[in-house]
Amino acid sequence: MIRVRQVKSSLNSTGDELLKQLSNKLKIDIDDILGFKINKQSIDAREKENIMYVYEFDVEVKDENKILKRKSIDILKTPDEEYIFKITGKEKLNKRPVIIGSGPAGLFCAYIMSKNGYKPLILERGEDIDNRIKTVEKFWRDGILNKESNVQFGEGGAGTFSDGKLNTLVKDSSFRNKKALEIFVECGAPEEILYVNKPHIGTDLLRDVVKNMRNKIIEFGGEFKFNSCLTNINILDNKIKSIEVNNNEVILTDVLVLAIGHSSRDTFRMLYKNKLDMSPKPFAIGVRVQHDQEMINVSQYGENYPKELPVASYKLTHKAKNGRGVYTFCMCPGGFVVNSSSEEHRLAINGMSNHSRDEKNANSAVIVTISPDDFGTNPLDGVIYQEKLEELAYNKGKGNIPVQLFKDFKENKLSNEYKSITPVLKGNYKFTNLHEILPEYISDAIIEALEAWNNKIKGFSNDDTILAAIESRTSSPLKIHRDEMTGESSIQGIYPCGEGAGYAGGITSSAMDGLKVAEYIAKKYINII
Repeated sequence: MIRVRQVKSSLNSTGDELLKQLSNKLKIDIDDILGFKINKQSIDAREKENIMYVYEFDVEVKDENKILKRKSIDILKTPDEEYIFKITGKEKLNKRPVIIGSGPAGLFCAYIMSKNGYKPLILERGEDIDNRIKTVEKFWRDGILNKESNVQFGEGGAGTFSDGKLNTLVKDSSFRNKKALEIFVECGAPEEILYVNKPHIGTDLLRDVVKNMRNKIIEFGGEFKFNSCLTNINILDNKIKSIEVNNNEVILTDVLVLAIGHSSRDTFRMLYKNKLDMSPKPFAIGVRVQHDQEMINVSQYGENYPKELPVASYKLTHKAKNGRGVYTFCMCPGGFVVNSSSEEHRLAINGMSNHSRDEKNANSAVIVTISPDDFGTNPLDGVIYQEKLEELAYNKGKGNIPVQLFKDFKENKLSNEYKSITPVLKGNYKFTNLHEILPEYISDAIIEALEAWNNKIKGFSNDDTILAAIESRTSSPLKIHRDEMTGESSIQGIYPCGEGAGYAGGITSSAMDGLKVAEYIAKKYINII
């Protein structure tokens, strides 16, 4: 097949019109095109009066070699982008591998391992997706927190209550990204995620995808146990021998995958106590901002933008005068700000969108870089830093999400009423002075960034912009070290994996790392069919 790049088309082009565009680009008759499929689709909105789709196609033609001889940078032979999972290990696995966590890292590790005969046991501290949804909705409604099953913990991981964004900046020479997207589609995600520039599933669809993935893993020979929290590890001669679950059940294993997520603070402490090698790492702290989604659409697409366009998103960065980097993160068009707490008397928030992204407000984290210089060099110091700020957020908001208008945040005074924007949140909220929660260097950097970004998106720093706190779970505050060649930690047989271990940042990169860890295991062990 031939890959054809930079094919521009109007927003409402039909299949026949795209076929004609391809024939013009290739300078061949339409009859010489035997078939085509979209490889990439993006939006070119630089000219507001002429917004277009830009495509990259894979095309089957009658005389491929003749076309390839023309030497065009936009026309090339379709590269081989197949993901290959190889089992080259020599050692036999006598006990089932155990995967801790059923977020994207754990699920994708389990999927590829179970499909290749390893029959993993997946332990998840939270509930299955159906019961988890009920528990989370009860928390949002009544404020009753289940510490083991919540927005952070449970089947699907923290990403289940998010926008379901699948874009990543991770380099992908092994095509793990492509494979992850294909598995998502196989499990019920919309096929468009395979080619759109900024793919997302949405929390409503992602729930069924996760359930379908679990069922496939079980069909392949895997097994799930929910409400099963890892509480200890047993080591002999620097090698994993068994694990303890819920403080009473012992499970023997030679392979333990730690796909524990960025909020597993009790697990971090247990692993540190057992002398697993780890270190603190930088992360970011900040707030969620809410704007009217229509304002974002007009800014990105123009005043009279075509309504068939998807709701607009943005990505912004700023270097503050105090040296801090500030950037938007996990932008949720047409979404909710949600209470994503997982611990008593501590409060954290996140953003979430359904697939349709049809809520009135856009929201995004505005976060400020934090490094060990701010909190210390002990591996758990970043965890303690997060906890202190979350306790402040809980106390100052009296258990509710603290919110403040931007004008009042700048003036360091309490807000008393909403103006042109009504908040769209999951969970109760309360007017709070966010300066009583955030360190001064974070507050100053956020104010400076919002005002600078107003030059890029008109209205971004409007007085009525709603800020909510605290966005503290942006990434893991530590890294569990692993050998680059074997994937193992300082304790043999333990494989740190995904975002909680410090090797990913989001759904797709976590899924990719899950595949990577499965590859590490396959290099050492044959399967147990």
